[in-house]
Amino acid sequence: MKRGGSVVFFEVEILDAKTKDKLCFLDKVEPNATIGEIKSMFHKSHPQWYPARQSIRLDPKGKSLKDEDVLQHLPVGTTATFYFRDLGAQISWVTVFLTEYAGPLLLYLMFYFRVPFIYAPKYDFTTSKHWVVHLACMCHSFHYLKRLLETLFVHRFSHGTMPLRNIFKNCTYYWGFAAWMAYYINHPLYTPPTIYGEQQVRMALVLFLFCQIGNFSIHIALRNLRPPGSKTRKIPYPTKNPFTWIFLLVSCPNYTYELGSWLGFTLMTQCLPVAFFTAVGFIQMTVWAKGKHRSYLKEFRDYPPLRSPILPFIL
Repeated sequence: MKRGGSVVFFEVEILDAKTKDKLCFLDKVEPNATIGEIKSMFHKSHPQWYPARQSIRLDPKGKSLKDEDVLQHLPVGTTATFYFRDLGAQISWVTVFLTEYAGPLLLYLMFYFRVPFIYAPKYDFTTSKHWVVHLACMCHSFHYLKRLLETLFVHRFSHGTMPLRNIFKNCTYYWGFAAWMAYYINHPLYTPPTIYGEQQVRMALVLFLFCQIGNFSIHIALRNLRPPGSKTRKIPYPTKNPFTWIFLLVSCPNYTYELGSWLGFTLMTQCLPVAFFTAVGFIQMTVWAKGKHRSYLKEFRDYPPLRSPILPFIL
């Protein structure tokens, strides 16, 4: 480090994590500089690697440092050595979510209105005679419209971007399942639930709407935990809203309510592709919930011990 008057400056060298080649040397870096600011300095000398694409680490195989980490608080010597990895082309989370959710909304409606080349020509632009088909379309559309609006006005993302390749994987999942279930639900030969009939559909609708309201309530509660522009993490607790009281027993109730919504939609339509989508979604949400639960336990020593990741007392 160098002294400039009473200020102590750091020297920062950035090496390629794979080859160990020196990529950049920064002189007279202020001690209170953050990793995010160092990324911006590095970007000036290497314009092809914008900050969101950079992973800066203390060890070639270590974890990425956070943008808010301060240089003088890191375990570095007089000349700070960091290692760089290229994360690849990035895309904003908002763009990914909007693309993921707009696709299923539009695809489902195409099957609902029976646009040409989906079913036999005689069924083009005809409508189903079963009221549950129309109800299912309203519920499905409501679900994805809600997701789109939450993306725009509710969610606050701790990370601004994700790898561009993920959008293709995510869209294949959401768009593919939406088309699969929509094909059968809106098919001219579709038959509605016959075991319990209208009673089953009505109970399923109540479950669906209840869980949609619960899911939205949890998203609002999580949003209020994080001030705008902040990456602060806090323990989520129940609020005055009764739908948030499930926080007493579950770490990720947004996934619990999401599962309940799709269980309701499965019972409503009694359609195998919907049941399969629900099962696959439950497996994926369980993985996410367990990861977040472990993160909470690791970060907060006073984390409520009674909570389970996604299902109270079970999972």
